Amino acid sequence: MEFLISTAHAQGAAPQGDTFSLLMPMIIIFVAFYFLLIRPQKKRQKQHEEMVTTLTTGDEVLTAGGILGKVTAVSDHYVTLTIASNVEIKVQKSTVSAVVPKGTFDAA
Repeated sequence: MEFLISTAHAQGAAPQGDTFSLLMPMIIIFVAFYFLLIRPQKKRQKQHEEMVTTLTTGDEVLTAGGILGKVTAVSDHYVTLTIASNVEIKVQKSTVSAVVPKGTFDAA
């Protein structure tokens, strides 16, 4: 019956692997997270910042809240949008999610 019972080892007596082999799985996971999550997010953030800084009067944009409008004025932090005839709103530049093709606002 002794073959069914494994021998117990004291806590400090268990064979130790080298430190590099213990850290290797964590390094691989970090590299995978970097290439799958962190790097693409930074790329998207850079593209969004570039789009926001190049906004000009006359651009047609879509905000994060789903408002479609035409840019009538641009300041450092805000954009004024015309969303209907004689209706203008001021929104933060960071809420602009996309610049849509010309004519989209008029077609809606």
